[in-house]
Amino acid sequence: MKWIKPAALLIFAGLLFTGCSSSENIEETFPMSMEIEEFSAVNQDGEAVTLSGLKGRITFADFIFTSCDTVCLPMTANMAHLQKKLKEANLEEDVKLISFSIDPENDTPEVLTEYSQHYEADLAHWDFLTGYTQEEIELFANRSFNTPAAKVEGSNQFVHGTSFYLISENGTVLKQYEGVSDPPFDEMIEDIKKLN
Repeated sequence: MKWIKPAALLIFAGLLFTGCSSSENIEETFPMSMEIEEFSAVNQDGEAVTLSGLKGRITFADFIFTSCDTVCLPMTANMAHLQKKLKEANLEEDVKLISFSIDPENDTPEVLTEYSQHYEADLAHWDFLTGYTQEEIELFANRSFNTPAAKVEGSNQFVHGTSFYLISENGTVLKQYEGVSDPPFDEMIEDIKKLN
């Protein structure tokens, strides 16, 4: 009967290990793993928003600017649709939406508030961010999201990525999705459920 104790210990250790790996390593099942640099911004209400403040909550992010005359319009409309889908799935309390302006000189909190109203954004769960320099947001987008955010010379327009980014509670970019035409909303909802 002496063999029972070591066997029981092995089974217990196996269960313990399995339990830890399933909860802690779920992020490894996603295609990306990019750590976001700390940032300091203000939202449409002039309130400070930082990476540290977002940690502990799943986040979707994108990059826009209010005078954009092309992709930002459908992107913001699609983010608003994502917000509605989150409400329908009872996930609105679990997820934060953030839209970084890449034109901080013109996109003041007041301008962002007015912009958000066109899309009936629920600002309790969606922040439109500004309050940094043009150089800071360009570097941040490049380094943390591997996406461009550059002003077009001789124009008031900007080159920027058109993806929605899923960010874990730990501040890691896990996945990007099409943000302009036909975003995979159901897939996005399912991915959030995996992380919950």
